[in-house]
Amino acid sequence: MNRYPWWKYAIIVVALLGGFLYTLPNFFGEAPAVQVSSGKATLKLDASLERRVSQILTDAGVKPDFVQFEGNSIKARFTDTDVQLKAKDALSRALNPDPADPSYIVALNLLSRSPHWLTAIRALPMYLGLDLRGGVHFLMQVDMKAALTKRAEALTGDIRTLLRDKNLRHAGIARDGNNVEVRFRDRETLTAALNTLTDQLPDLAWTEVPGGTDLKLSGVLKPDVARRVQETAVKQNITTLHNRVNELGVSEPVIQQQGVDRVVVQLPGVQDTAKAKDIIGRTATLEVRLVDDSTEAQSAMAGNGPVPFGTERYLERGGRPLIVKRQVILTGDNLNDAQSGFDSQTHEATVNLTLDANGSRIFKDITRDNIGKRMAILLFEKGKGEVVTAPVIRSEIGGGRVQISGSMTSVEAADTALLLRAGSLAAPMEIIEERTIGPTLGAENIGKGFNSVLYGFAAIAVFMCVYYRLFGMFSTLALAFNLLLLVSVLSLMQATLSLPGMAAIALTLGMAIDANVLINERVREELRAGASPQAAIHAGYERAFATILDSNVTTLIAGIALLVFGSGPVKNFAVVHCIGILTSMFSAVLFSRALVNLWYGRQKKLKTVSIGQVWVPPSVAASSAVAADEPAKT
Repeated sequence: MNRYPWWKYAIIVVALLGGFLYTLPNFFGEAPAVQVSSGKATLKLDASLERRVSQILTDAGVKPDFVQFEGNSIKARFTDTDVQLKAKDALSRALNPDPADPSYIVALNLLSRSPHWLTAIRALPMYLGLDLRGGVHFLMQVDMKAALTKRAEALTGDIRTLLRDKNLRHAGIARDGNNVEVRFRDRETLTAALNTLTDQLPDLAWTEVPGGTDLKLSGVLKPDVARRVQETAVKQNITTLHNRVNELGVSEPVIQQQGVDRVVVQLPGVQDTAKAKDIIGRTATLEVRLVDDSTEAQSAMAGNGPVPFGTERYLERGGRPLIVKRQVILTGDNLNDAQSGFDSQTHEATVNLTLDANGSRIFKDITRDNIGKRMAILLFEKGKGEVVTAPVIRSEIGGGRVQISGSMTSVEAADTALLLRAGSLAAPMEIIEERTIGPTLGAENIGKGFNSVLYGFAAIAVFMCVYYRLFGMFSTLALAFNLLLLVSVLSLMQATLSLPGMAAIALTLGMAIDANVLINERVREELRAGASPQAAIHAGYERAFATILDSNVTTLIAGIALLVFGSGPVKNFAVVHCIGILTSMFSAVLFSRALVNLWYGRQKKLKTVSIGQVWVPPSVAASSAVAADEPAKT
């Protein structure tokens, strides 16, 4: 009756071993480390830098635990913070000879102390949130006025192009704040322009205003358009920040909107505030210009003459100089998307760009008039520009889809597309709040959270063992198994654990034991009704399951609602809460019953079970013996 087939025990053993292995990395803690990342958008890291970093550390007399190339950064782990700081200084001097123009970002970080054999099977510790691990927190204000001004400037260019295409002569176009004013000399032209602008540029509301001797039209952004521009600016800034921070390999960064015009940036594990500012400040501006191929420019490239008037000298990715005209044809605002691909005919790696409507018109005109010439795409960071690529214009390009090809590998094409997609900030941002949480405070929070879980578990275990005797011990072991599974699943998912998450673990323990309480009380009820011990155990588990399922499903629904509609700490709580409900169902029903079956299932003539005091009604006590570890009391 109370027997399990071998495959159920096999599932439990596999779950137990897997839970232990994937929970184990969380007990090794973290070690100080140094992280080397690209300091320029056009600088790509590769495995050769790993060997160079190792050599620099060896020459400096610093012995790391290991140096590894991971993602977009090189990480070196050390035994203590003194060695970490010495290594950081050595790497900064060797990799950045010119501190004013650093090629690499050398930052302090923390890495897990897990042995390599655990890492090899992808057994990694949970990410820790800012409140547990330490790190930096920034609250950034988006300049909404600048976003509206930028949009007004773009519309001013669109108006000028549109009136020229329609052959409508104007007496001047000027921008006054977020308003655009267009002057005309005669009523007929003004009326035709008003009809054209109203039809082609619906984002502006046009009105005729007095303008002295000239007739004047004034266009102002509509309220809904202004609101949409501001919302888009915040979203684009968040996307840009994500692209930049992700390139640096910061573990589980938090970049999210707060309110209407603010963005929260949290970088767990980053100890150097100055470097953190440098990380989030790495936002680039994209520009498209024509290359000057005149004789004077060729001479300047060779270093035999001055740079011609109206041009500037930049370096390509390979370090070759290039003379580029100052006039900006397009900016990152005109770029909707950039993806890598392959040419269907030549099978060369390509970068495929998608431009907006205004960019498409401008690009079509430029490519038509400059066939055979080179066009440079520049990326500016902190006022310094570099040429990402400079292809030759083969033919007129219309339709807003541009294909850049040449001597590029597929990796270089993907990198170029990533740089172009990262784009620029839609509006400037400034840091209005800065907070650093040190590793010491993080360790203190971890200690408090761990103690809350430990003391809660101990209190529950003592109560269950005293009140339910051996069945209480089975319930306690099932609760420990549930905790093991919960931590291992979170580690396997590489979830981020914060203080709300630890609160959810403590809550899950209290909720998980409820299932065992239901089972134990149901077994007691069957014993009171006069059932044999084996029958009472079987009926107790079978009949309690429906109640356990209903209560857990309703709680899971509430957890999913928190997960869907919550954000930040609420979502972190909800993730742990939902996973804890699922693991408690497995441990409370399957694992605890396996223990009971192993202990009692093979006893054919079982007379008593250790489940604490069973109070039996007089009518039942008179007709049968009580199946319990103490005499019946009436």
